[in-house]
This record gives sequence, C-alpha cells and structure tokens, in this order.
Amino acid sequence: MSNIAPIHIIGGGLAGSEAAWQAVQLGVPVVLHEMRPRRTTEAHSTDGFAEMVCSNSFRSDDWANNAVGLLHEEMRRSRSLILAAADRHKLPAGGALAVDRDAFSADVTRALTAHPLVTVERGEVAGLPPNTWDSVIVATGPLTSPDLSRAIQALTGESDLAFFDAIAPIIHYDSIDQSKAWKQSRYDKAGPGGTGADYINCAMSREQYEAFISALLAGDKTEFKQWEGTPYFDGCLPIEVMAERGAETLRFGPMKPVGLTNPHVSERPWAVVQLRQDNALGTLWNMVGFQTKLKHGEQTRIFRMIPGLENAEFARLGGLHRNTFLNSPKLLDGVLRLKAEPRLRFAGQITGVEGYVESAAIGLLAGRFAASERLGRPISPPPANTALGALINHITGGHIETLDAGPRSFQPMNVNFGLFPPLAAPDKGADGRRLKGKERGFAKKRLIAERALLELGVWLGTAERSAAE
Repeated sequence: MSNIAPIHIIGGGLAGSEAAWQAVQLGVPVVLHEMRPRRTTEAHSTDGFAEMVCSNSFRSDDWANNAVGLLHEEMRRSRSLILAAADRHKLPAGGALAVDRDAFSADVTRALTAHPLVTVERGEVAGLPPNTWDSVIVATGPLTSPDLSRAIQALTGESDLAFFDAIAPIIHYDSIDQSKAWKQSRYDKAGPGGTGADYINCAMSREQYEAFISALLAGDKTEFKQWEGTPYFDGCLPIEVMAERGAETLRFGPMKPVGLTNPHVSERPWAVVQLRQDNALGTLWNMVGFQTKLKHGEQTRIFRMIPGLENAEFARLGGLHRNTFLNSPKLLDGVLRLKAEPRLRFAGQITGVEGYVESAAIGLLAGRFAASERLGRPISPPPANTALGALINHITGGHIETLDAGPRSFQPMNVNFGLFPPLAAPDKGADGRRLKGKERGFAKKRLIAERALLELGVWLGTAERSAAE
C-alpha cells in the first residue's frame, strides 16, 4: 500500500474520473467520493462513474479541422481514461465520436474500482471538506449539491453559484464582414483600458430591423426541463422575450443606435447590434445583450440576417439553462487552485467549461497538477498553443471582464480555435497553389493542430522526464 497521502476527489463524473486516473498513473493514491446512489440527482439514472446524462456524443473526432477533435487527440496522447473507454465503445457516427453510454460508464467504473490506488467512498460531502484533507479536487459538475454550493459561496464571497445563466453567442472575429461593420464605442467613450473604439458595430435599416424582429418572434425556442425551476439570472432576459414586450423594445435596449456613426453610409442607423471583445487574444467577440433560448439552428439562421454577420462563424451559440460554475478567472489560479483556499482545486463543468470532453480535459489537468504537487514536482501547465492549454488559459485568465457586461460576464465555453493564440492563414498549399476562401481556413486549422500536437509532445516528454528523476 502506498505511503503517500491520498488526494480526495469529490464527484465521479467525467472530470472526477479522469482526475483520479491521472493521479494514480503518477503513483498517487486517491479517495473518490461519489454521493450516488446514497443521494441522487435529477439528471442521473445510475450510480456508475462518468455517466453521460445527455447526449452520447463526444462530438467531432477530426483533430486536423476541429478543436474538439484536437482535444480528443491530445487527451489520447496524455493517456486519458475517458478517451480510451470512448474508443473501446464507439458507435457509428460519421466523423463524430459517439459511444454506447452504458458500456462506456461500466468500463470507466471497472477501471477505477479495480485499481489498487483508488478507494471509492459512497456518500455526500456536505459543505467544505475537512481540513485534514490537504489536497482536494472538487468535480461536482452543474448539479453541485446545495450544501457544498453554499459552502463555496461563503468561502469565495460570491453571491451565487447556481442559477439560470443566459448565454449570448460568440463569433469568430475573422468571420465578421468589416466592409459593413465598424469599430466604435458609444460617443467614442473609452472605458478602462479602452480606446474609444472598443465595440464592433453592425447597423440595421428600419426594414432590416423589422424583418429581424419578426424572425426573432417566430423562431423556434427551447423549453425548460421540468426540474430546472424558475428561469432567468439577475433579470437577464432572453432577447426574444424582450422583443415580445414590443417591437421597439430592442431599439431602446441592447440595439439602441445612439452615439454611433456608421462610416460606410450616410444614413443614421435605425438599430445597431454591438459585439464586445470576449478574450484577450481578440479572436472572439460576444453579441452584447443577445442571450437567447432560440434553438441553435434558428440562431444561426436569424443572426446571419444582421448586416456584417451574413457569414458569421459561431464559437458558441446562445442558451439558457440551470448551471453551477465558478467565476474562474477571478477565483482560480493558473493551476486550478482556489485562491481563497489553495488546498481546493476545481475541475470539470464547475470551472466554466462546456461539454463532456472539455470537462474531462480539465479533470485530466487537475489530476496531474494535484499529483505533481503531492510528489513535490514542478507543476507545468500545458503550452497555450495546445487545446489543453488554450482551454485552461481561457477559464483562468483569458476571459475579459467588462464594466458594462453585467454583474457576471464569464460564461461557459466549449473548446474552439478562437481560444488559441492567432496564426496567420497560409496563402499557398503544400503544392504551391494559391489558396482561396475556405481552403485557407482549413489550412490554418491544420497548422494550428500540427503546432499543438508538436508542443504537446514536448510538454508530455518534459513531464515524463521529471517523473523519472
């Protein structure tokens, strides 16, 4: 039996399971705490680890052209339990990685319960873990128990953790038509660190605005799940709900045209959609005030009616659902420790990532960080040019908080190429032929992915050398 003190991991979902696996691979024992079946949740139906409660898909498996596919490949190369089990139980799904969810969960559960360094304790961890647990990973997901949520709130000073978050779409900067849009703040006012041209503006004529409002009202919307309770966070209404209050409501709200001058045309705009920079790299821009419960296909169709966004590529579409997550850029350090109490690390959806794979990826990093710390080895975060690095950088510091974004502007995010440091699209292909349009975009993604895997290899090699010393 190991004489190394264990790491306590709260939550046996995808993030907690992956964190546990990564730690024991480095020789550090873990105690994995899972409250099911002693206490169930509204979403789970089994007591298995890594239960997939919604879709059975890990989305695209194309590492060369899709950021989540690249994350898959990076996790495979990092000896991920979640990806290994997914690969063993995959189902036909075209270019996506879909799994037999019951067989997948059973595989993960078997691997963890059979490992000699894993101790499973069934039962709820109510409130903060005892002080004798000097290394803890909290991976409790979007349905964190009320007692633990309240304890985290008290520790961090945050007013709330569980709420209906209204999420606005985020658009890739290079897909915005700059011949129609322009940069300007209202009345050219420069906020803290700003220049007076801190927003991208998309103007609408009266006819365009009225057509947009009609489409917004007629668009197909999602319904709340019965257990999700009372909607809306801090009075943050979906844009279509605002439109229902009157055709002019948005013109006097987030789409007001005052204090702005369109340099492309002489007519004063009837309404203006503003986009605000969402990450430090300037590659992602948030549609201001456009939180929505429109279905995703409807969002793409309707929002591309906006002049300048006809060819918009969305890094994230809007949504409205119950969630539990930390204001991670404010509360966590670069290796996922809670600044107010560094013995606590956080992993998975509670850190502000969206999606199965992203949750497991943050679990992978948390497990490695905690194990390295326990062994007295240097903690080395993955390079920013990797998918793992881009994701953790976003949640621990890449997001920009702005004064006009409301009381809490940090929102969950899937991995996407907009989180990576910029890389110029190549003009020519390997055969010397000049590339055009989408070809350049595909070539750029391939270069980003190849760079990521190269740097990941160096990072993993360095970690393995450190472990051997």
